[in-house]
Amino acid sequence: MKYMAFFLFVLVFASPVYADKPTSIKVAGYKVDRVRALFDGIVKIDGVEASFEQRAIGDLNTEAFSGGQRYDITEIGLHPFILAVANDGFDDYQLLPIYPVRVFRHKSIFIRTDRGIKKPQDLKGKTIATAGFSSTSLTWIRGILENEYGVKPSDIHWVISQQDSSAVAVGKVSKNESLVPRGLDVKLGPEGMSESDLLAEGLVDAVFHAAEPKAYIDGHPKVARLFTDSVAVEQEYYKKTGIFPIMHAVAVKRSLLKKHPRLAQRIYDAYSESKLYDFKSMDLGWAFNSVPWYPQALEQTRNTMGNDFWPYGVERNKKALEALLEYSYHQGMSKKQLSIDDLFGEYQELVFSPSK
Repeated sequence: MKYMAFFLFVLVFASPVYADKPTSIKVAGYKVDRVRALFDGIVKIDGVEASFEQRAIGDLNTEAFSGGQRYDITEIGLHPFILAVANDGFDDYQLLPIYPVRVFRHKSIFIRTDRGIKKPQDLKGKTIATAGFSSTSLTWIRGILENEYGVKPSDIHWVISQQDSSAVAVGKVSKNESLVPRGLDVKLGPEGMSESDLLAEGLVDAVFHAAEPKAYIDGHPKVARLFTDSVAVEQEYYKKTGIFPIMHAVAVKRSLLKKHPRLAQRIYDAYSESKLYDFKSMDLGWAFNSVPWYPQALEQTRNTMGNDFWPYGVERNKKALEALLEYSYHQGMSKKQLSIDDLFGEYQELVFSPSK
């Protein structure tokens, strides 16, 4: 009997399966529709008690790179992560090929309509405001403008605003979103003015921003998007390049993976299951979503990008990942050009393994 009890103890408490499951972890990020089922506990990370906290991306970047690192799993800005690895040798967190936020960026260029700007090339010689400079969104915008339209960062006079009109949504601009490379004409904006204020007051000709500036949301009569039919332009860009720009990824503490090597697969599976849960709910989205043309927009998206139009993993995202890595180095922000292997290592091989 004594030996049987010992055998059971070893089987239950010392088996690799038990040892590979941490008891509780803290997760932070945006509660977007792709991860809502995970946040709400409908989908779980196998064998793990996870607590979730909603935080803005700028604050999460600071928390991971220079703060207290309170979260075991965190949503993270992809370009700030690239800069942290390339420039600072950051290795406290391991990046996983999960992308909670990705956005086509042609829509993110806002202009004054009284400055003669009709096409991207008209931005040459103009003064453009940004809140921060090296965020993922701005790196994409500059890369797209140069690659697709021949507008180089050096063609523009830059103003970094001291306030951000969307700070509530995106958080405080972190260090790795504030890097400015040498060789550009860059000035600091007036104290107390956001990028939106600068545009509304006519102190700049355009704004590049991840979110819509307040002046645009408020309907300022002289503020508009550069691409008036940005949906059509972005769909053509996708058809041409195969790129759906990635903004945020998910990172997990390396110390946790060292103790629990199979945790990365469980995290990947949970985020993938949560995304599938959201995808299934879209078929009845016309009933639950308030946007009148939701079904047509969904059909159009599937026709253009396929049924899995939000792919995780590396293989189907190579073009997007390689483009951002190249933009970062070419724009003079990362000191060396990283590879996909530098970002994901062995975890680039993760493939969704559904539990059911």
